[in-house]
Amino acid sequence: MCRLISFSALIYTLILASVPFTTQFSIETLRPGHPRLLASDQDIARIRQLIRTDPAAKAVYDRLNADAARILTQPPVEYKLIGPRLLDKSRTALGRVYTLALLYRLDGNTAFLARAVAEMKAAAGFPDWNPSHFLDVAEMTHAFAIGYDWLYRDLSKEQRDWIRAAIVVKGLEPALGFYENRRGWVLATHNWNQVCNGGIMLGALAIAEDEPARAGRVLRAAVDSIPRAMASYAPDGGWNEGPGYWDYATRYNVAFLAGLESAIGTDLGLSSLPGFDRAGEFRVYFSSPAGRTFNYADAGDALNPAECTLWLARRFKQPVYAWQQLALLASRPRAHALDLVWWPASTQSPEAAGWPLHKVYKGVQTAFFRGSWTDPNTMWAAAKGGDNKANHSPLDLGSFVLDSQGVRWALDFGPDDYNLPAYFGNKRWSYYRLRTEAHNTVLIDNENQDPKAEARIVHQEITPQRASVTFDLAAAYPGKLASHERTVTLDGGRAFIVRDQITAPQPVDVLWGMVTDAEVRCDGAVALLSKAGKSLTVRLAAPAGAHLETVSTQPPLPQRQNEGTRKLVVRLPAKVRQVTIEVVMTGGVS
Repeated sequence: MCRLISFSALIYTLILASVPFTTQFSIETLRPGHPRLLASDQDIARIRQLIRTDPAAKAVYDRLNADAARILTQPPVEYKLIGPRLLDKSRTALGRVYTLALLYRLDGNTAFLARAVAEMKAAAGFPDWNPSHFLDVAEMTHAFAIGYDWLYRDLSKEQRDWIRAAIVVKGLEPALGFYENRRGWVLATHNWNQVCNGGIMLGALAIAEDEPARAGRVLRAAVDSIPRAMASYAPDGGWNEGPGYWDYATRYNVAFLAGLESAIGTDLGLSSLPGFDRAGEFRVYFSSPAGRTFNYADAGDALNPAECTLWLARRFKQPVYAWQQLALLASRPRAHALDLVWWPASTQSPEAAGWPLHKVYKGVQTAFFRGSWTDPNTMWAAAKGGDNKANHSPLDLGSFVLDSQGVRWALDFGPDDYNLPAYFGNKRWSYYRLRTEAHNTVLIDNENQDPKAEARIVHQEITPQRASVTFDLAAAYPGKLASHERTVTLDGGRAFIVRDQITAPQPVDVLWGMVTDAEVRCDGAVALLSKAGKSLTVRLAAPAGAHLETVSTQPPLPQRQNEGTRKLVVRLPAKVRQVTIEVVMTGGVS
């Protein structure tokens, strides 16, 4: 642990030394008046014109109005913990305030104003915003910051006073305890850092003219803290917490930067930190043509819109980021007020932009392969080495997922219930979905991988026709394996090949595995997978004498039961000291 902290500190120091970044600013540079956060009056005028002239933007506007109409029929949030978290209520309040406040600014519907105030009044009356789980505080502070700033001119003095008091007492003051003691999320290098800094900083910016000393302390501490997490995007934009927490972390990182830019006229050079310009690229590559993600690290595999990509597209002049977001908005029910605020002037497809089909991210030791940018039925695969110590990581070095013909064949279960006992504590590696056996990798002697192990890419060959990477997985089983290299290959967009070369000092039981929710029919060295009227052929090319079979994926209750799934495995006839396992997957019957 000491080695890891020292390494992170070194990276943080080197990154700060390499960019035009400064924490030297004064609260006196604050833009006077309101609104000052994210959406100016000029933005509102532009959005009004946009929804008159752009059908896609008008569709988002209509969706937000439908959401607002539903909100009017629902009671405000109540103080109710789910497990140790108030987070569900904070997020509900945040989404409601954004939607209602934007629509009120666009159209002047006083019902939306009144309902946004009622939402904040309810949450202001909570005994606290649950500082023991500080994400809850940060997201509620974010909600109050937007409500206060965007609705300021139409709030009464009394309403401004109690909203501002709630931000101070329930948001900024608890945060200052963390900042001034330099503990917890302040020093983190993962999503907690960005979410907590982002929500709290927006609260400070919203009320800074009335609380200049307190706001100044918060802002200086937050600007000092957030580069620690932004260092995790270096060098190439990858994110080791997986796509779910990429979304959460990057949304708040963007809110932080956009909030600074709108309120004081600069993001202080933070957006120039290495790798951050490629964060949106990483999202495009971890998204499959079937609308799923490579959902490692406690993530679901659904690909949903993320409004922060529109800000990234604008900031880094990358219209492909905006292309993906607008495509998702056209096909998904979810929309956000900031989609309209950051609506792009133009988009461009990855193919038109000349992006390569395949991409390797050395920062997080992950590779993404695809046969085409335009064919929704093309084969797409992703595989990882990575770091079992990474936040939210299961023990899954070497795992992969596979889509073909618009179907996911090799899947990752994603998380179990965070409220299971000690899910993030001493029982974590006892839960099936977090154990090595639940992932698409090799299991040795039916044991978990080492929770401290890392696996790196040691070789790659990338051409438009064939892409291949090799991971060194030997550290996953220290003492048990002398060597283990896994090579994954996409050949012409038609075949996905997984080859494992393993040597051990003593005979070990080796079990190759792939989780699927397809129907499976095994016949010796060949298995036919069927799903949604499509098929995938899995052929065991080596070793001789092994065969394919399926095993159960059902864990004990109260864990999630993984209904409709099974694990296709390569069964060897005996323990081995040396073996090569090669599995070839092709779409349709071969």
